[in-house]
Amino acid sequence: MTLRVAYLCGEYPRATDTFIQREVAALRCEGFEVETISVRRPAQREAGTVEQEEERRRTHYLIPCGPGRLLTDHLGCFIRSPWRYLLALRTALVVRSPGLKSLLYQLCYFAEAGLVVAESRRRQVKHIHNQAPDASGYVAMIAAEMGDLTYSLTLHGFGALSEPSRWRLREKLERSLFAICVSSWARGQAMLWSDPVHWDKYHVVHCGIDASQFQPHTHDGRGKRLLFIGRFDPVKGLPLLIEAIDRLARDHPDVHLDLVGDGPLRGDLEAMVCGLELEKYITFHGYLSQAECRVRLQHADVLVISSFAEGIPVVLMEAMASRVAVLATNIAGIPELVEHGVSGVLVPSGDGEALAQGLDQLLASPKWREQLADAGRQRVERDFRSDLEAARLVHIFRERLAGRPVSVRPIVRGTDRSHWQEIPTPTPVGTGQ
Repeated sequence: MTLRVAYLCGEYPRATDTFIQREVAALRCEGFEVETISVRRPAQREAGTVEQEEERRRTHYLIPCGPGRLLTDHLGCFIRSPWRYLLALRTALVVRSPGLKSLLYQLCYFAEAGLVVAESRRRQVKHIHNQAPDASGYVAMIAAEMGDLTYSLTLHGFGALSEPSRWRLREKLERSLFAICVSSWARGQAMLWSDPVHWDKYHVVHCGIDASQFQPHTHDGRGKRLLFIGRFDPVKGLPLLIEAIDRLARDHPDVHLDLVGDGPLRGDLEAMVCGLELEKYITFHGYLSQAECRVRLQHADVLVISSFAEGIPVVLMEAMASRVAVLATNIAGIPELVEHGVSGVLVPSGDGEALAQGLDQLLASPKWREQLADAGRQRVERDFRSDLEAARLVHIFRERLAGRPVSVRPIVRGTDRSHWQEIPTPTPVGTGQ
């Protein structure tokens, strides 16, 4: 039987959404028919690879939406099931933060949910998977109630996890059929914010990569090239990184930081670089394609993550697969990928001095960078393989949609399903089982 599911995102596909595309592709390869639905179309500056452009053409966008279509879709939902429609409206009004602004947002989510239900019915979809359950998580939850659908969530390291009360994470988790957590840390947060009877439906599936697609880098001589790849957002801690370059430039006059990406802070960051007179030490590249990012990795001595909050950044995996030494903040799921002093360097979040010192030590020691790079590549090849993580994801989807229990993190040995083993699922505390 063909399994049809919809992937619902707030904006899709963005330049940084390659991990979502990998998930969608893996499910499609395993016989799932995956419809992609996005609330909004990403800005043109988010355009990336040819594959992303193809995914844009395949994706259904809810907004903009004319009043005629909105009325028709909602009227259809009401006629099919007035009771479910009114229950969904009640959920939208009850599950919200206080205040008039929140009420208006919830009414928008309710309106979008009606469009999702109508589109799901047209495409014969009965299950919705939501990425990043903050705003679009409300849409998925309300749509499931309105249209008699099931839904699931993916939890990363920010978004809803940063303000679980505001985003009503408990309600979204407990009403879901299951949740995918990209790290054990994220799963722990899901457990913290929900009743123990729901814990066994939270599964750990890493974002993975194919290490063979990345050419290994060799570290030789004193380092000078630093690289950041990501969104220019407050959570990334980029002002601290720029300040660290200001300190490093005194002892490393040839140091250079390449900033790849874009985002709301770009203007402020460019002004900061000018104010500190660091123009010759820092270059803004904007968004680059995946191929261009791999070229940048080949010229980098260290990849830097200065974030205040994260999941497990895919760019860290890509750098480690490229045998580039990595320095990251010791937060959330990052230590599940990077072991301090073994496969990379971890520094306290928010500590600009530690950030500068760690970079100074890495740049000064090519032998250490080589050791870290070797261990980093091995770590990714062993525990963050895209084919095995995709196999876990497919297995969880298939079993959960069939109403069967699944372990927290299925163990796979190769992609042959006959070699799979499962970690026993612990009995939740207080269930009496």
